[in-house]
Amino acid sequence: MAALEIPQSFDPWDQAFVADPYPAYEELRARGRVHYYEPTDQWLVPHHADVSALLRDRRLGRTYQHRFTHEDFGRTAPSPEHEPFHVLNDHGMLDLEPPDHTRIRRLVSKAFTPRTVERLKPYVERLAGELVERLVAAGGGDLLSDVAEPLPVAVIAEMLGIPESDRAPLRPWSADICGMYELNPSEETAAKAVRASVEFTEYLTELIEARRKEPGDDLISGLIAAHDEGDRLTEQEMISTCVLLLNAGHEATVNATVNGWWALFRNPDQLAALRADHGLIPRAVEELMRYDTPLQLFERWVLDEIEIDGTTIPRGAEIAMLFGSANHDPAVFAAPGDLDLTRADNPHISFSAGIHYCIGAPLARIELAASMGALLAKAPTLDLAEEPSRKPNFVIRGLESLRVRV
Repeated sequence: MAALEIPQSFDPWDQAFVADPYPAYEELRARGRVHYYEPTDQWLVPHHADVSALLRDRRLGRTYQHRFTHEDFGRTAPSPEHEPFHVLNDHGMLDLEPPDHTRIRRLVSKAFTPRTVERLKPYVERLAGELVERLVAAGGGDLLSDVAEPLPVAVIAEMLGIPESDRAPLRPWSADICGMYELNPSEETAAKAVRASVEFTEYLTELIEARRKEPGDDLISGLIAAHDEGDRLTEQEMISTCVLLLNAGHEATVNATVNGWWALFRNPDQLAALRADHGLIPRAVEELMRYDTPLQLFERWVLDEIEIDGTTIPRGAEIAMLFGSANHDPAVFAAPGDLDLTRADNPHISFSAGIHYCIGAPLARIELAASMGALLAKAPTLDLAEEPSRKPNFVIRGLESLRVRV
């Protein structure tokens, strides 16, 4: 029934939809609070109130394997060919539930407290300034590859203790692994993710061994020390945690940066206001993440039957919470289709909520503010050099490049 209620405009594989999904979301919200979407066998939830509540609902989980086998849950086990990806993915805290999630998050959270992250601020701002200065000296370039990518990759690699000479493959590995988070990924996408998972795992296994012999002042050494002191952390959990931090620690920040500047170029009045008052940067960071959300969809398994607006969703079903739609819900945001850098009340859910709230949110905010501040101060005439092309992905929303001139 609900499958018929899905508007034709909602098509994650249509490039017109990917370019601008927000009108389709508006139609979806108008048609109801939950919709079954047959092509992905998921229940779509488009409203902010429902998404916010479900992110905190313990009847849902990022995994079901802590309670059920694949057979018990009515699901087919992943293909054996994809095992390296699933081993890597399934042992990271984003895809674990308590008590394993609680144990790992407690260890990692020590590196991401607001006070710890605040100590990184001078390093982040200095690096952002150097990257922007190089862009200015060149008269422009690709904002994505010249500033948006290298900043968060360097910061999270520095935190983990990955030598500068080893950092080149990190972004390609991450991109290939994250391809599996799209809807119905192809076999080619899966093969790339498996290869990246194997290579990433091999690299981190060697790095962890090196840190065991010669500890440093970095997060990997800290996790090893915590393990040796009695906090249980298997080597696979350590590897998966490092990969998760590297992927999540820059993927969203890179896309938030380029999505944000593309939005500013399309709203010159807002860009002019920001250039006139750099004090708007903190609110601008929040508004740009809301306006064009880097992570459009987040999935949860139904562990115990739930009901939404009279529709029963059975155990074993999958919920797809539409973050991009929730962030444009007029029930919560006045004129949601407008970019408003002065927006004061901005409860966007771009960082998720509940026990899986983004552990790196304080660091992401510092990085986004640092790159924005450096670009405003050092490249006040920054302008678009050519119309960008959007990546074909729906779930992780970003651009292929963002060519600018100074």
